[in-house]
Amino acid sequence: MAVTAGSMTKEDLRERAKADGIEFFFAQFVDMHGKPNAKLVPMSNFDSMMDEGAGFAGFAAGPMGQTPASPDVAAMPDPSSYTPVPFKPGLARLACNITVEGEPWPYCPRTILCNAVERAAALGYRLKVGIELEFFLVKERDGQIVLLDDLDTLDQPCYDMKGLTRNYEFISTLSKYQNGLGWGNYANDHEDANGQFESNFEYDDALVTADRAIFFRYLVHAMAQERGYLATFMPKPFANLTGNGAHLHLSLWDPSGETNLFADEADPRGLGLAPIGYSFLGGIIEHAEAVLAIGAPTVNSYKRIGVGAPTSGATWSPAYATYGMNNRTQAIRIPAPGRIEIRAIDGSANPYLAAAAVLGAGIDGIEKDTNPGEPNTENLYTLTEAEVAARGIKTLPATLLDAVRHLQGDAVLQDWLGQGVGESYVDYFVQTKKAEFNEYHAEVSDWERRKYLTLF
Repeated sequence: MAVTAGSMTKEDLRERAKADGIEFFFAQFVDMHGKPNAKLVPMSNFDSMMDEGAGFAGFAAGPMGQTPASPDVAAMPDPSSYTPVPFKPGLARLACNITVEGEPWPYCPRTILCNAVERAAALGYRLKVGIELEFFLVKERDGQIVLLDDLDTLDQPCYDMKGLTRNYEFISTLSKYQNGLGWGNYANDHEDANGQFESNFEYDDALVTADRAIFFRYLVHAMAQERGYLATFMPKPFANLTGNGAHLHLSLWDPSGETNLFADEADPRGLGLAPIGYSFLGGIIEHAEAVLAIGAPTVNSYKRIGVGAPTSGATWSPAYATYGMNNRTQAIRIPAPGRIEIRAIDGSANPYLAAAAVLGAGIDGIEKDTNPGEPNTENLYTLTEAEVAARGIKTLPATLLDAVRHLQGDAVLQDWLGQGVGESYVDYFVQTKKAEFNEYHAEVSDWERRKYLTLF
């Protein structure tokens, strides 16, 4: 049985929900895209929901390895994921694992991460994850999506105090909600792009953080829509502005969660990282192209990766599979002793799948004692293609199709994401994403017409 986020029992949950005045539950799960799906279940049906799950037609929910002829799926709640919805008194969310005919369903992203976490635990490792989720606040005007704040026009708006003040009600309320849930919101800022914000909460076990990331995105969307506008975590909603990242901060701990195995004050490179940490990041570099297919899973993702500077003067998005200290021009940063930051992950990532992918790649690096080489200290944006090639630096994939082709041939991630029904989950993911790319590629854009209509 897959591990869950904690030890709360069904009866613990019943008492907690009663004390909180909960009248309804969202029995919630996600599809491949990370889209939250739910049924609203009244408290009067608590026992049935907990014992039998909430039933869904899986094919209708999104990519879940189902067809219209498939049996219904049952969303089985994890009591430890209990999350009251802050602005809807009487309502709480329960993250669910999908089962089919009583058995865990291998196409359920949460189940995939549970299995990966359980596998790592058997090896003596406990993954802890922090996530930085960037988003834009936008509105529709004359059929176009534009920034919500008409006054947000600075060339370099990052950390702009006035921009935060104009959006104080939204951002401060978001902060209060996180702290009310016990997440430990510690900072909120105006990000590098006009109209872009970030609201950070403390790291935790991988499954806990992934559950919170799903709820955080839901929370931001729902709050914006209740106020009559929109939020977006789309990787690159505006061509001239910095995109939305979802940087993952990773560390491996002992099974008790007391000892950070990545931390080493005697690190001769001076980054505070233990040998096991270097091997872990070496594995991520080795599998970087395949990991990116999971962590940057949309055609739009590759308009964020490796592009030129937007109006703020810097792209802040990596183009190369390298690592260094406080250097944001590469895919992996060591921002502080004892942890690594994967900067290539973006706002469209399914956090369960992304965490499972980096865990599998990193542990493969540990098992093979992979050497990541020396840290990079240069501004990689200034290197020529010839200089990059001469140094043996891997360039990140340029398109979703390029990335998923790498993923398809990656035996390690094939293994760690598990088997589906007559296929691996990776093969199913690749098939789905190739179809998505082909649908995109079949569109004829306005740019193509402007460029080619009368050129020849």
